[in-house]
Amino acid sequence: MIWFFLTQGVTHRHLSDHLSELVEITLNDLEHSKCISIEDGMDLCPLNLGMISAYYYIQYNTIELFSLSLTGKMKIRGLLDVISNAAEFDTLLPVRHHEDALLRQLAAKVPQKLAPKAKFSSPHVKANLLLQAHLSRLQLPTEMQTDTDRLLGCTVRLIQACVDVLSSNSWLGPALAAMELSQMVTQAVWHKDSYLRQLPHFTAERIAKCREAKIETVFDLIEMEDEERTKLLEDLTPAQMADVARFCNRYPNIEITYDVVSSNGSNVTKTSVRGGETLTVNVSLEREEDNVGPVIAPFFSQPREEGWWLVIGEQKTNSLVAIKRLLVSQSMKIRLDLTAPTHSGRHEFTLFFMSDAYMGCDQEYKFNVDVREGAGGRSHVD
Repeated sequence: MIWFFLTQGVTHRHLSDHLSELVEITLNDLEHSKCISIEDGMDLCPLNLGMISAYYYIQYNTIELFSLSLTGKMKIRGLLDVISNAAEFDTLLPVRHHEDALLRQLAAKVPQKLAPKAKFSSPHVKANLLLQAHLSRLQLPTEMQTDTDRLLGCTVRLIQACVDVLSSNSWLGPALAAMELSQMVTQAVWHKDSYLRQLPHFTAERIAKCREAKIETVFDLIEMEDEERTKLLEDLTPAQMADVARFCNRYPNIEITYDVVSSNGSNVTKTSVRGGETLTVNVSLEREEDNVGPVIAPFFSQPREEGWWLVIGEQKTNSLVAIKRLLVSQSMKIRLDLTAPTHSGRHEFTLFFMSDAYMGCDQEYKFNVDVREGAGGRSHVD
């Protein structure tokens, strides 16, 4: 009966024709969305967008949306809007009967206001509001909280796909913003919130008390003398203190050393280089803690492992020139290659080490590259 509505008949020939038509339509859609190329009408070649879509298991029309909507000036708000429009939410987040009224109430509470003509019957509006509610840690009805839990697992994949699309376009600022958004979603905090808000049982009052004691970051808390820390957190129960200690022990503390060398092995901080020359950044990562386990994120319902991005960019031109995705063990060595700018002069680059799950543990290091025409000589680089 099903095939009766799909085809003109139910013979093997009719079914074969119908399946061939489906394949042709699908391939045309994939080609239009720049996920594949079709050469000579026969050979299929995956393109960058198609490989990103397949790797993160997201729909081809979502990756097309990202390609068309993401820009070199995108910030957190724009990223939230783009991600909320992903096709995945059409089926993942149906708007229930009378739920539009609840969404209107929620819209009045979240910090980033919707467009005046926003349709509260849209699953994409719902996705935007639930994400904002999650970052604001708002109390939600049981059904909406269940929706949020489903939303979060999908959102992390969507954010990581955004990072890949943005880095493919060499857009530094938006790529870093997307990485920060991954941290925000995991820890249920806004980018302007105190890093201490990630800690279990740390209320606004407790964070204010820490600030009075000049404790602004998780590392500040970790580095306190035991007696001072116990006094500062004396109102916590032993079980709550154990939760805080567990978070602090798991919080990443990674030491980074690096050097930058030219194609002939010379230290780039001491010699000039030719325009267009290939440079190599050798990075060594040393991790202190032995217990590298799942991310501690009380408001993120699904277990996840922490990951990192190692990025090199030129902030002056908003250019991302190298990136690698990492899972950091106790110690590892990474190599990143970049091409020296073609125009002469001193260029400042930054090496970024970005978490995908914790806020406040990112690192950045600046280095200069002195580009001169012809063979490089000695250079006075800071």
